[in-house]
Amino acid sequence: MSKRSLLSESELQAALQKLPGWELIEGKLHREYRFADFVHAFGFMAAAAVTIEAMNHHPDWRNVWNRVSIDLWTHDAGGVTALDVELAGRLDALAAKLLP
Repeated sequence: MSKRSLLSESELQAALQKLPGWELIEGKLHREYRFADFVHAFGFMAAAAVTIEAMNHHPDWRNVWNRVSIDLWTHDAGGVTALDVELAGRLDALAAKLLP
């Protein structure tokens, strides 16, 4: 199975169990991180950009002061795939270094 194949409902639920803080909203993996301040939020985004570009898998994300909201889904597959789950895990690892 390709990393870009849609996850089944049971696969998606199993993935969510391993990704605390992430939820499924409108068919997308969603998470909001709250950092100490803008510098930490922006630092997270800058660090994440390297991983995102290396994976060639770009999220929809938004930054407002100390918050970064992220939606993940594989556009060409039309939903959540293993690639989204992998990226969510990598983002969590990066964020853990900067969260208060």
